[in-house]
Amino acid sequence: MKFEDFETEGEDFAAMLEESEKNTETNSVTDGEIVLIGDENFTVSIAGKEGRIPLSEITNIDGTLKYSVGDTITVMITGTRGENLSLSYKKVLQKAKFDEFFAQHGEEPENVIVEGTVTSVKPRAGFIVQDEEGMEYFMPMAQGFLKAIGAVGKKIKAVVLKAKPETSSIVISRRKLIEEAQKHKEEKIAELMENNEPKTGIVKKITSYGMFVDLGGIDGLVNYNEISYKGPVNPSAYYKEGDEVVAVMKSYDKEKGHLSLSIKEALANPWEEMRDALETGDTITVTVSNFESYGAFVDLGNDIEGLLHISEISHNKNVKNPKDYLEIGQEINVEVIDLDCDKRRLRVSLKSLQPKPFQTFIKENKSGDVITGTVATLTDFGAFISLGTVDGLLHNEEANWESTAKCKDIYKKGDEIEVKIIKIDTEKENISLSVRALQDSPAQKFEKEHNNGDIIKSTVKDIKDFGIFVVLENNLDGLIRKEDMMKPEEGEEEVKIGDEIEAVVVNIDKQRNRVRLSVRRLASQKDRDMLKSVNDESTMTLGDALAGQLK
Repeated sequence: MKFEDFETEGEDFAAMLEESEKNTETNSVTDGEIVLIGDENFTVSIAGKEGRIPLSEITNIDGTLKYSVGDTITVMITGTRGENLSLSYKKVLQKAKFDEFFAQHGEEPENVIVEGTVTSVKPRAGFIVQDEEGMEYFMPMAQGFLKAIGAVGKKIKAVVLKAKPETSSIVISRRKLIEEAQKHKEEKIAELMENNEPKTGIVKKITSYGMFVDLGGIDGLVNYNEISYKGPVNPSAYYKEGDEVVAVMKSYDKEKGHLSLSIKEALANPWEEMRDALETGDTITVTVSNFESYGAFVDLGNDIEGLLHISEISHNKNVKNPKDYLEIGQEINVEVIDLDCDKRRLRVSLKSLQPKPFQTFIKENKSGDVITGTVATLTDFGAFISLGTVDGLLHNEEANWESTAKCKDIYKKGDEIEVKIIKIDTEKENISLSVRALQDSPAQKFEKEHNNGDIIKSTVKDIKDFGIFVVLENNLDGLIRKEDMMKPEEGEEEVKIGDEIEAVVVNIDKQRNRVRLSVRRLASQKDRDMLKSVNDESTMTLGDALAGQLK
């Protein structure tokens, strides 16, 4: 807190002191008789004159009175008002304590430091402070360096400014003590900062954001970023109050009075030591030290931590939580994949030291094999099938012979299905799968009932520039190319969608699930059949004729 933040009064110290003493006349001590005890005051008679004293001055803590009417009591005459006396029993006790104070600290006790509690505030004058022995001190408002509101009950330290035996009064100053302490602190800090060597201190207090360390009477804060080269750490995991630490000074904010310290800068920088000792590609043994949602931190054992990202834990792409694969304190071998000593960044990989699942897979499987997998992900273009440690792609067109059916319409995540490996791309490490390769295609079913040369009737489904598509059984399409069509006779209409057309089967492509038909070849085939029939009849007639002649 800055000095100017406190409430101070611009009153002249000498004037305030005079004000506090102006009613003092004799301050002589004498005996008197208690002649009356009222509700708030009691009356004492001395040589025919009387004076009243607050009843609180002879009241015990439990509320009982120390004296009764008729008792003799020692009081101090502090002044006269006509025939009345100004008396104080409390000042007799105070004078005794004052005499003890002088006996202990000498006739000039200036600069003696005292401790006490503020018991009352005199507006625009000052504070009354009482120590544990009951000794009272006066602290002028301008010397309090303290706000009047809320001051009562506050424990303070102050230095003696002036002591007057004739009035048994001691004036103290908290302001002077604070200013001198601040000046001493700044001088010492400047000296320490000038030759900034590591200093030994004691941990005084630990918080969530750092630790306060005492460097021989000067407190500084070690932020949780300045404890270890690992980065932000929990201070209580490293130290406890009372521990001895070595730190260096980083900075001092004179305005706020904040001294910043660093423990890690007092140590050898492990990143510099690692600069020539480690490089990308090295294999090192580390200990799992902490988990985060995005991976795990591993300890190299030299105050350096590296990040093992969740994507570098396993070749399995479905790793959700590092705790499923690792444990705190577990020792593992990892490969250094990124090292930047200037930025203090280290990234390591566990999976890079493990055999690649794809290489293991192709050693055990080949194109044409039939295996079982689980639907891992469904997309608009197909499904990824988990085959253990690798995934294969089942494209929509390979899921079913129905061209309109998609994987997401047929399967759900977690379904177990049997698939056939139809392609392995070793360069891209892709595996293509098929379900329909395990089923008879419509063309294969067609082939079981038809052969090339069969004449069939079908309905026109679509007309293209290169030919027409017709509908066959089992939802199979047939194609009649343009060159396999017959030109319409004069007056005949062009073929249109929905027309029934007759053609001959010329090719059944089971791999591509296609059937080729031809109208032109049908016409040729019919001509050949007719010619064959005519030739057969002619041959028989000639034979018969020859046979008759031979007879």
